[in-house]
Amino acid sequence: MTLLPHMAARIFGAPLLIHRPKLEVILAVLGPRIGLSESGTPIPVPATRSPPTTDGGIAVLPIYGTLVRRAVGLEAASGLTSYQELATQLDAAIADPSVAAIVLDIDSPGGESGGVFDLADRVRAAARIKPVWALANDMAYSAAYALGSAANRFFVTRTGGVGSIGVIAMHADQSVRDAQDGVRYTTVFAGARKNDLNPHEPISDEAHAFLKSEVDRIYSLFVDTVASHRGLTGDAVRATEAGVFFGQDAVAAGLADAVGTFDDLLAELTAALSPPPALAAAALASLHSPRLEHFMNEPETTADPGVGADPDRVANATPPRTIEDAQEIAELCALAGCPERIAGFLAARTSAVAVRGHLLAVRATGQEINSLITPSAATTATQSLNDNPLVQAARARAGQEK
Repeated sequence: MTLLPHMAARIFGAPLLIHRPKLEVILAVLGPRIGLSESGTPIPVPATRSPPTTDGGIAVLPIYGTLVRRAVGLEAASGLTSYQELATQLDAAIADPSVAAIVLDIDSPGGESGGVFDLADRVRAAARIKPVWALANDMAYSAAYALGSAANRFFVTRTGGVGSIGVIAMHADQSVRDAQDGVRYTTVFAGARKNDLNPHEPISDEAHAFLKSEVDRIYSLFVDTVASHRGLTGDAVRATEAGVFFGQDAVAAGLADAVGTFDDLLAELTAALSPPPALAAAALASLHSPRLEHFMNEPETTADPGVGADPDRVANATPPRTIEDAQEIAELCALAGCPERIAGFLAARTSAVAVRGHLLAVRATGQEINSLITPSAATTATQSLNDNPLVQAARARAGQEK
């Protein structure tokens, strides 16, 4: 069994968000064979590629190859990546308390339009909970760019390209070849539009107009998505005319934020997650910090069900309602050496009392509190908690949720 019938059904007569050169490659494989009996010749299997590895705390989601809504088990055999599988990986990374940030490692020409905008919305929602950064490594075109544009920050390599913000659809007219082969197809149907895009006859004016209207509709969705994510106007996005932009040109066009490698992105992201040197020193001494002891030893509300519980499972905890509450939660986590847990506590609307109780219980049982802090800098800095970006983000979040 070959993959041709499945792939042909997904390519012809449907709007695609794919880079045209890649579409030509696919057509070169399918073109001579569509509508004929299977030759049994398999499609060459693309070389597999593993995502880069990182230190603990940063999850890497590989977005490689042609993108489809559902791969129906064909990923390994055909170089497909499904939106469904990416959504599962994204949800798992958000739910994992040991993951502080997510990186989208993208090397894809794009693919199907169906499902891509729903996944882009999920990426954007995830970016409000944990940092989500993306890298065109080396290719983030069309549907792949739609996903990457939803990240908080977008890198592109020096040789990498982004863009191709456009939509394309094709109709294969096999009627001439059918005649050469002595085959004539007769269709019986009900409903004037039922036989539109029949590959065994030329496309009708009505069918062409319908397909063009759908291409335009998907294009508007694409433009609006990119404009919203990248802070651009719709006119600016349309002005790209589905062109591709490389390296610094992508940054100049507003389609990316920086030029760099995966290691460059990782270094910047790790630095953004880490507290300033003074806070790192405080975290190392957290078990004996007078400030932490002050927070930990404040009177607790015994009826608080969050005491000693996992923050993701705290039920009915008093939600933080003020910026001061959010700041206290951020300071508790930062001083305990686990700033990556701030977002989880705030997302669960856990009270400061419950957070204090949980961290106290963890310390009492001798459990390790995982942290991304690497105190490699000098400890003489005087920057306060008020300057910590994590604390500032907590304040901002509390202000938005009031």
